[in-house]
Amino acid sequence: MPTGLKATSAHIAIGFTVDESAANTFTQGSTDLNLSPLDYEVFVVTSINMDPTPPDNLGALDTRVRTSLTTTSQTAVQDLSNTNCLASADIFSRGDALGAWMFHSQAEQPPATLEYLGIIATNDFHVQIIGDANVSSKKVTGKLYGYRARATAAIYSALVQSEVLSA
Repeated sequence: MPTGLKATSAHIAIGFTVDESAANTFTQGSTDLNLSPLDYEVFVVTSINMDPTPPDNLGALDTRVRTSLTTTSQTAVQDLSNTNCLASADIFSRGDALGAWMFHSQAEQPPATLEYLGIIATNDFHVQIIGDANVSSKKVTGKLYGYRARATAAIYSALVQSEVLSA
């Protein structure tokens, strides 16, 4: 348990799905955590599972699907170098004269000794997706695992300010 927080729920899993609005078009979805700011409630993220659909396998053409999960709204898919990005996944199909090869890259889960991945202090999280050179639109599904916790007023204020200012 992070210092200054008191758990107010057991571990819970929150599912999400974001469908690309059209093939190769940046799309973002938001999931409301129903946190109570009056009670200084935050969500402590312990694990994330992201499962994007694979890109189209188009033989000699390179195709790709990229996704990310962030604590703030974004205008593009992010990678882990962004402070607010908690997870990302990238699947690409490398085409050549002999056919296509599929590769998958996903941010690794932390070792079990790590207490948490991040803390969401605002009321929702955001999932982004975009394809590249695909014929059909793609989607990402997944689960966010964690628990609700109550912070002190000072810690809550610092967490919200840090999250919002680093957007």
